[in-house]
Amino acid sequence: MQTLSRKFGLCFRPLAPQETDFEFLFLVVSCGLAGSCFLWLSLGMPWPRCWVRQLTGLPCPTCGATRCAMSLAHGDWIGACRHNPFIFVCYGITLLINLYAAAVLLFRLPRLRLAKVPSTVKRALSVMIIIALTANWVYLLVHR
Repeated sequence: MQTLSRKFGLCFRPLAPQETDFEFLFLVVSCGLAGSCFLWLSLGMPWPRCWVRQLTGLPCPTCGATRCAMSLAHGDWIGACRHNPFIFVCYGITLLINLYAAAVLLFRLPRLRLAKVPSTVKRALSVMIIIALTANWVYLLVHR
């Protein structure tokens, strides 16, 4: 842990004066979006349509996100993952970040910050995300 701390500038510290409260923003935006989507569907509004699928007949990389969320809401984890594996993982990561943000805000804990991430690590993460999105899209094309 000490090596990671020195290499990436990983630290826990209080929120500095005039610093943007990313934890609060993330929690408010993600919960606001989830709540508005829940309200939209509970009011019987029409499900969103994928314009890429309507124009081309092929799914876009995020096709199945609504069905994934609905399956998660009903406790069907396997079904949710089948609808869109990448979005399933994104929902899980969002839940973890929301739990972290809620704990930090509720208990006034120090914030996790990465002060200096090397550009090679940023580049590698970007490539990994692009590969994951591409693999997910191939999965959706094969299983449509």
